[in-house]
Amino acid sequence: MGLFLTMPFLASYLFYSLIVMLDDTTNHNELIGHIHSLESFGTVDGPGIRFVVFMQGCPMRCLFCHNPDTWDPTAKTQYEMTPRQLLDEALRYKNFIKTGGVTATGGEPLVQADFVKAFFELCKKEGLHTALDTSGVIFSEKAKEVIAFTDLVLLDVKTLDDELHKRLTGHTRDNNKAMLDYLQSIEKPVWIRHVVTPGINDDDNHLEAVADYLSRFSVVKQVEILSYHTMGKYKYESLGMKYALEGVDDLPVNVAEHAREILRSYLDCKVL
Repeated sequence: MGLFLTMPFLASYLFYSLIVMLDDTTNHNELIGHIHSLESFGTVDGPGIRFVVFMQGCPMRCLFCHNPDTWDPTAKTQYEMTPRQLLDEALRYKNFIKTGGVTATGGEPLVQADFVKAFFELCKKEGLHTALDTSGVIFSEKAKEVIAFTDLVLLDVKTLDDELHKRLTGHTRDNNKAMLDYLQSIEKPVWIRHVVTPGINDDDNHLEAVADYLSRFSVVKQVEILSYHTMGKYKYESLGMKYALEGVDDLPVNVAEHAREILRSYLDCKVL
């Protein structure tokens, strides 16, 4: 546990006041989305070929995050667009994504819940499949409104250990748990993503606990093991930030496959 550094809890608290600046736009004539980047032909964020929207802003401070440049909700972004403008951009690729769809990710897309809801509502009118890639850290009535226009939720499950979750992310897992319970209650399809990091959550006991927990949810249709890697380390350096997991190597391929085998022994769904 000596790998863990003190988490910037103050930054997380201040973050929520900034969410209001970005998302409390319901009294305005037109919503503006602050978008970090766009991917026209995504193949890993939902089924089929997808138009992927990386929203700016995230309250979590995951030690293994490889996109710290998406954290600051006030950072200058590549795109500032209305929901209609974003839809028009997505429709340029409709011939390619018509059997896939669109995915809102981040950052944490629910930071800008009003915008994502409006965008997804337009997408549904065009017959596009919608996927929400979320950490579940924000679970609110606005989040539920987004989910109403969402066909598939890609939900991160970091760990079931409450204390470890707080050290890994700066937040409790209460909202994440509540969101999965809610998705089960409305029978919304879910794909789970679980990052496995050497020396932190790669032991059999941890993985068996995650597998047993997920086995209780019939809405979980797929579980993906994401191997920890250091490819985003250079971003911390460019931002002048200390990399919290300095010295932790990439997860070995055989360890990742062992993790998948454990989950397969508990789950009937696909495990990748």
